[in-house]
Amino acid sequence: MGKKLRQTNVSGVSRFLPSFDEPSLSPTAGATSTAGPLPTCKLDPFDSESQPASGLPKTGLLGPGNEAHDATGLVPFYTHAAQVPAHLQKYFAQRTRYFSRYDEGCLLDEEGWYSITPEAIATQIAERCRCDVILDAFCGVGGNAIAFARTCERVIALDTSPTRLALARHNAALHGLATRIEFVLADFRDFAARVMHATPVAGRTFERKIDVVFLSPPWGGPEYLADCEYSLSRIQPEPAAELFRLARLLTPNVAFYVPRNTVLEDIATLLTVPMPLGGAENGDRRTVDAEQVEVEEEWMGTKLKALTCYFGGLAQGQEYLF
Repeated sequence: MGKKLRQTNVSGVSRFLPSFDEPSLSPTAGATSTAGPLPTCKLDPFDSESQPASGLPKTGLLGPGNEAHDATGLVPFYTHAAQVPAHLQKYFAQRTRYFSRYDEGCLLDEEGWYSITPEAIATQIAERCRCDVILDAFCGVGGNAIAFARTCERVIALDTSPTRLALARHNAALHGLATRIEFVLADFRDFAARVMHATPVAGRTFERKIDVVFLSPPWGGPEYLADCEYSLSRIQPEPAAELFRLARLLTPNVAFYVPRNTVLEDIATLLTVPMPLGGAENGDRRTVDAEQVEVEEEWMGTKLKALTCYFGGLAQGQEYLF
């Protein structure tokens, strides 16, 4: 069933899917931008409307000297199962799989509890995506961004939620990595279009070339497992094909984290989006003959958790495309 990669407490099994014999799709000029500049990312971890009603700590999880990054109080910090809502109990039981340092003060909102990438898997993906600049297009509470900060020179972490961005920054600070990550309050669709046209995003212009884009968009909540097969058209906030098209405007090298029950034909179909050669800056959008996608199964123990799809120079055997 393919080549087995190195195995720690997470293993990957790779299979290669050839591109379909279909005409390539020509990318458009970019996603429609919202009117006016994006708001500057001003995070207030002590916003009164976000304070949890419980008696859990509201200040100081990061300790003295880290007040600028401390998001204590935005969400509850659970220390005992009795504090956890019933629908989150199974996730709390796996808290140290999500963050091995959870007990030191890692914070997750409700969406974060069921959408974060387990730490061991995030570490494996980060090793595969080692580069200069990586864009984490849907950073959530920061699990992948923290792993990328250990293998990449610079991480740009996007999210549309000020709360989740504050939690991600808090968690990165707890790991001593906040200074290696740029946290940007932005929608990936608008970000990609603006970067392509050198338009400021959240008050700044990103001039450095993005080497890798990591896509881990919402799958639609825990209900994604309700069906035997998951269609990538259900990816939010846009179908996977549109998000992938936008990523390919920035770089050929894309890692796409998708549900374990994803229809493999849907993954192969993404290869109809042209491969940008020579960099986005010169507008060259030619395709590569027989480009392949490497699909890596992500296991925790005996349980398959997800698939990571590597495109461009990230796929084994296509390193020359990086």
